[in-house]
Amino acid sequence: MKPPAPHRRWALAIATALALVVGGLTIPVTRAAEAAPVGAGSYTTTPVGALPSGCGAMASNPRQFATANAPAGPIPTNDWWSSLLWKRTDCSFSEPLHAHPISYDTFTDGLGFSANSTPTISGTATGVGEYHYPYVQDIRVGVAGLGAPQVRVDGWTDWTVSPHWSDGTRTMRATIGHGLPFAYFQTTGGDAVIGTAGTPDVWSASGATIGFRVNGHDYVAYAPSGASWTVAGGRISSTLAGRGYFSVALLPPTSSATERADLAATYGRYAHAHVTGTQVSYAYNPATSGLTTTYAFTTTAREGSATQTVVSLYPHQWKSLSGSTAITPTYPSARGRMKVLTGVNQFRTAMTFQGVLPELPAVGDGSGSDLATLNSQLTATRANPMDQRGNDTYWTGKGLGRAARIAEIADQVNDTTTRDSALNAIRGTLTDWFTASSGKTSRVFYYDNNWGTLIGYPASYGSDQELNDHHFHYGYFIAAAATLAKFDPTWATASRYGGMVDLLIRDANNYQRGDTRFPYLRDFDIYAGHDWASGHGSFGSGNNQESSSEGMNFANALIQWGQVTGNTAVRDAGVFLYTTQAAAIQEYWFDSSDQNFPAAFGHSTVGMVWGDGGAYATWFSGEPEMIQGINLLPVTGGHLYLGNNPAYVRTNYAELVRNNGGQPTVWQDILWQFQALGDPDAALANLRANPGYTPEEGESRAHTFHWIRNLAALGSVDTTVTGNHPLSAVFSRNGARTYVASNPTAAPITVTFSNGTRLTVAAGRTATTGAYTWSGGNASGGVPPTTPPTTAPPTTAPPTTAPPTTAPPTTAPPTTAPPTTAPPTTAPPTTGGPTRYLLPGGGLGAAGSAATTTVAAANGNHDGTPTNAQVFTATGLNLAYSGGQTAFDLFVDAGTAVGNGVQVRISYDLTGNGSWERVETLRYFATDPVPGYERYTQSTGLASATGTLGTLSNGTVRVEIWSAIGNNPSTVGIGNQSVVRLPYS
Repeated sequence: MKPPAPHRRWALAIATALALVVGGLTIPVTRAAEAAPVGAGSYTTTPVGALPSGCGAMASNPRQFATANAPAGPIPTNDWWSSLLWKRTDCSFSEPLHAHPISYDTFTDGLGFSANSTPTISGTATGVGEYHYPYVQDIRVGVAGLGAPQVRVDGWTDWTVSPHWSDGTRTMRATIGHGLPFAYFQTTGGDAVIGTAGTPDVWSASGATIGFRVNGHDYVAYAPSGASWTVAGGRISSTLAGRGYFSVALLPPTSSATERADLAATYGRYAHAHVTGTQVSYAYNPATSGLTTTYAFTTTAREGSATQTVVSLYPHQWKSLSGSTAITPTYPSARGRMKVLTGVNQFRTAMTFQGVLPELPAVGDGSGSDLATLNSQLTATRANPMDQRGNDTYWTGKGLGRAARIAEIADQVNDTTTRDSALNAIRGTLTDWFTASSGKTSRVFYYDNNWGTLIGYPASYGSDQELNDHHFHYGYFIAAAATLAKFDPTWATASRYGGMVDLLIRDANNYQRGDTRFPYLRDFDIYAGHDWASGHGSFGSGNNQESSSEGMNFANALIQWGQVTGNTAVRDAGVFLYTTQAAAIQEYWFDSSDQNFPAAFGHSTVGMVWGDGGAYATWFSGEPEMIQGINLLPVTGGHLYLGNNPAYVRTNYAELVRNNGGQPTVWQDILWQFQALGDPDAALANLRANPGYTPEEGESRAHTFHWIRNLAALGSVDTTVTGNHPLSAVFSRNGARTYVASNPTAAPITVTFSNGTRLTVAAGRTATTGAYTWSGGNASGGVPPTTPPTTAPPTTAPPTTAPPTTAPPTTAPPTTAPPTTAPPTTAPPTTGGPTRYLLPGGGLGAAGSAATTTVAAANGNHDGTPTNAQVFTATGLNLAYSGGQTAFDLFVDAGTAVGNGVQVRISYDLTGNGSWERVETLRYFATDPVPGYERYTQSTGLASATGTLGTLSNGTVRVEIWSAIGNNPSTVGIGNQSVVRLPYS
């Protein structure tokens, strides 16, 4: 049996710049960069900060939990099954794997199944709340006597994975995947065994097939012909007639025994056509603005001649199904009803790409007093167009996004001074980040060959150690590069900095299967239709994603970059990601058709999607403005999909007002811009009535005014008409349409819309026709390239292989925390060795009896600042320093609370004189909403460290534990549970 495994969520982290290797613990080290050139740019091949980490030798060997049969090349990350391969705290087995319609878990003796038909719901309809279809085991499938010490990964394809067990005598290989009602098995060394939760209700037993019900769920096991199944209590077994393969299927809920028997027979026709491969392909047709996606299955016939299979489709798939008809009944799932296709080896969806814009046209603020207002606001940005709030990849990206919006708007109203100021800021920042000169350790990208990833330093929110959020961070860089490329095409060429942009694209979502430097579509879950934010996905609730809109920012960036540089492969990949995810967002974040969320959930949107459900919450705030706003920012011309259903926009905004007890008081600009997609007049009234609002960190007053004022003129997005050019859109107000298209190239184009309307767009301009006829902006008048950096060009040759060419806040929590100090704690002098336990009463000494203590809720952002901390102290210590950093293993649990993060600080007073010579603050540990202890260890990484360690002579050690984020208390196990190991002897 697998021991109870902690469900560990990825920690949101501030990047660190130090590193040592101490007893297998990797702490980042600052080292001079070794540059590998990419055109005029370069990346470093020398680590300059924290690296991905996990159990054992994960940092240096991310394939340690893969078998020799696993595909070559970089391992996939950010997937629904990533905890199988990237183990975090349980170094033997995975966390639950939510494949849908089945969830799985791995154990020493086999694979567990959970049908998850009943959701658990917590919270309120007006406050933080969540729903989950948690893993609740029905059956466990294995081999008689199997006792594997760990599970490895034997293979993977686009949406399947094959875990593998071996104890030296017995082996088992399973294949599971999204949409598959079957799990397929190959075994050696013993009988196939299915253990059930209680005595199964066997409703059919005929030779090689047995149908049974457990916990109200119907399963069918299919053994090879000539074999049979034996039932003894809660154990079903088969010799498999010595042939070593079988499959187990979950049937959809049925209304009659006859229907159930018919489904079992239908599934049985394909039971031995084991799915051994899956692959997606897509085609974008600009002439029709159509996207066709093919989901293909490869099967291997273990017996018989069947080559087809049975699959179930998510709502975003079956609502766009082309050329096939799904059958009923359906499977329940965390994403809503899944419809079934039988006897297929592929299916297709047909979706419409609605188009994107670099920016809304200035039809409403291009003249008169509104132009004067806009010009004044633009002028105010000239001195600091990026208004950057941090130096890491995320906050740099936010600043780049702000400057790009300013440049686009200023160009439209011929404010060339402001435009050029913004472009210069973008150019200087990108060129700096894209240059890894000798000795440079900050504002640089590093390629890690072990993981096949490009990491920017300073990193943030786990983008280094956990490979979180690369699509969020890099999407801003790519989008800003696309704006710059329109005005400065030379900068964007492959011989200059275009190759570095392409590396960022490939890292987050490599669009070419043949490029083995990065995994294919790292951050995008192909079958689920959306991104995942966590690199390792090691949570009881599966992987998660908060800011779907920042994922769409990445997809839009690919469309813009591909179009402006003429790279249709990048453009089409962007269209695929954008169109598919836009459909998924409407279903799983917004449930705009009111069909997918559990009826008792009570919310019309979620802030976070989990593998097993969703939450009206964020990692960093319980405020409704941020819970809803995190899926609305950044606001760009690539986010018009948010307005595809104006009625839903009004529903979403009404919930915000209801839950907030009134109009928004934070992130007002983001929320008003969203409101403008459904009710632009009301949004404009809100903006005009509140001129003193505080802009969101990535926004400017100029952009907010431009967006809302122009939607008040244009009206709502009109999805009934599309253009044959990707940078086009249609709006309608009171029945009058305005057609818009943007031309970033140096020659005029003519765009034809699906109703026959034609629009000629001059080089470098955005133009409109219909209700408004307007042409503004002049990209060809952009600023010329500035002088290249004066640093010497990189001299290090690139790797012998070709150089590399996806809150959890995506937006960081507010950075201001009230100044607080930890409450003083006096503990008696202690003796003993370096291994110390947290004790009741604030002691830090030998293990006591099991107990717990409560860490108060943060109710704000206290990252790095102990606030209402629990303090544990040891005094009178006389120990010799043995080198390294403090190690610890703290048992923490937030119950079902979402968005909590516990943080620890360890301080050393070497002589007991009241002066702290060494202070180590660890990154906070973001807990999951699954009851049960998780283990917070030093592998989370240092957030900061000051001073140096030395001999303890009558010294004091203090451990402070507090909530860095979250609106709920957490529990910490003490007595004999949470341990601190001092680096002393």
